[in-house]
Amino acid sequence: MNREQRLVARRNAADSRIKDFLDAFEEAADRLSIPCSERRRFLGWTIENLWNKHIEERMNRRLVIENEINNLGLRIPNGTVRKAYTASFALPADKVKDVAIDGLEETGLTLSQPAEGEYLISGTPQKHGDFTLTVSYSTVEGEPRSSFKLPVAFNPDPRSIWRDLRSRLHKDGVKPDWATEYIMVKEDAEGAPRKDVIAASIQGRSHAHEERPRDDYFAARHYEDSDWYVVAVADGAGSAPLSWKGSEIACDTIIEHCRENLDGNKVFEEAIAAFHADPNTELRSVLTAQVSNIIYKGAVKAHEAINAEAAAQGEKPRDYATTLMFAICKHFSFGWFIASFWVGDGAMCIYDEKGGSAKLLGTPDEGEFSGQTRFITMREIFHDKDLVAKRMRMTIVPDFTALFLMTDGVSDPLFETDNNLNDFNKWKEFYSLLKEGFPEDGIPGVNLTDDNPEAAGELLEWLKFWRPGNHDDRTMVVVK
Repeated sequence: MNREQRLVARRNAADSRIKDFLDAFEEAADRLSIPCSERRRFLGWTIENLWNKHIEERMNRRLVIENEINNLGLRIPNGTVRKAYTASFALPADKVKDVAIDGLEETGLTLSQPAEGEYLISGTPQKHGDFTLTVSYSTVEGEPRSSFKLPVAFNPDPRSIWRDLRSRLHKDGVKPDWATEYIMVKEDAEGAPRKDVIAASIQGRSHAHEERPRDDYFAARHYEDSDWYVVAVADGAGSAPLSWKGSEIACDTIIEHCRENLDGNKVFEEAIAAFHADPNTELRSVLTAQVSNIIYKGAVKAHEAINAEAAAQGEKPRDYATTLMFAICKHFSFGWFIASFWVGDGAMCIYDEKGGSAKLLGTPDEGEFSGQTRFITMREIFHDKDLVAKRMRMTIVPDFTALFLMTDGVSDPLFETDNNLNDFNKWKEFYSLLKEGFPEDGIPGVNLTDDNPEAAGELLEWLKFWRPGNHDDRTMVVVK
């Protein structure tokens, strides 16, 4: 049967139903003795009243459903711009269909129906403010769509309140508000692999908000002739007006001091080899003296260099207050020798993923009161030689995944407590974050493969991770 034939058939069926209705009406009218002159008017009056009753009944059914929906008291939680958001609500599936939300698109969210009668609002809000979402739905066929209001507020992204302003030192070319370095070290003549160095430092959000300079500083070197690595990190005190200079002086002094004392120092290297072969060797005292001369005296020189600068400028040494951590390391046939010094907060750790260990090279150095720290500029740091010795570490390890030095702008938000700094699993988690990044912030990880100079820039971006309440300068050096 073609289309035209189907249309003819439907018309014929309709005509047949109309004829049956009229025949039935005439039969009933005859039985009730309704005059022929009144039958048409009566028929019209009957149809009109039945239709109005049908409309009223249909409307009442819709109103009952609307009242039922309104009595549910549906509410959804507020959210935050640029933070993943989900909210769900349920409606009776046997009474409600074709649910939609007007104005949802402008918020950056979408509506889905994971199951019958269940509805999910999800997405990432793009605008902050108070919104009133209109949820519309169908109930009784033929009735207009019903609706109810869902108020919701999206708070501003906390990051949007921070101004990103360049400091005077940056503008004047004295000290940039960020810095990176990558030291690529090729394998030695015998084909033994060496480790590269990645370093980055960035002005904290709190500093950028107030146009203050970056107080952190780092310095890193690999001396090709001697194959020694020297890495240093310093965090200038925020309360000290010249701490940005103090951190720089401290690190640069260490680099120069170590260069002078490591190049061509065969006595030191022979003492290291002898100590590895026999920890009770007679050369142990030689090794101790060498470590003291390099590590302890390096710290003293940093202290003295800051004092000299303060005197030359007519300032007080405490105005240059800064923490300082540094390490020297070298690969030998039997493993890596590492020696270090640490005063202040932050973290310095030898992380060995395969060996399942994380060896902290000291402890965060707090002052007399909670929240304080100690600085290399303090004279009392060097008064008790027993305490000074505790700031130094010396170790030989077969290998390591990474040697980390970081200021508290990194360690505080990612480790939170001093106990966590001694937890291998927390360092494993940290290393994973370094490689994978922070997807929720749109920050990728750092590619830690060998010979990848781009890793320095990646580390700088990684340091921009977001942690509420943690907006200090961030600096990290990685020997990996």
